[in-house]
Amino acid sequence: MAAAAELSLLEKSLGLSKGNKYSAQGERQIPVLQTNNGPSLTGLTTIAAHLVKQANKEYLLGSTAEEKAIVQQWLEYRVTQVDGHSSKNDIHTLLKDLNSYLEDKVYLTGYNFTLADILLYYGLHRFIVSICIVTGFFSVVLRMIFKTLS
Repeated sequence: MAAAAELSLLEKSLGLSKGNKYSAQGERQIPVLQTNNGPSLTGLTTIAAHLVKQANKEYLLGSTAEEKAIVQQWLEYRVTQVDGHSSKNDIHTLLKDLNSYLEDKVYLTGYNFTLADILLYYGLHRFIVSICIVTGFFSVVLRMIFKTLS
């Protein structure tokens, strides 16, 4: 999913009215948002955090100092580890590690749903869909996730 499409979905899920114009720069197609009030914002996680603040849903960025740090950690993970990796082995390792990490957690920060969960889901969506298509596996949990975030 292209970053502009992800950001548009995020706007919708946050209840923001559409109207932001996104462009992309460079070979890696880094998203750019031109704001009305100043300089442009560059980068998926920077723009996403800005949208969360615009929607007055800052709890999605974490509620404690520790949770904010964990959210930031997972946002960095999304950009550095998920984006750009498409080999079957990379994805298998990534999903295996993520599955292990989430064994005793409901969400990435523990029990609170955050921006990190949303952006990691968006980043993994294409892999999850391909796994479901290849294996024919589509559990109730996956249906719930798709319905919740769509």
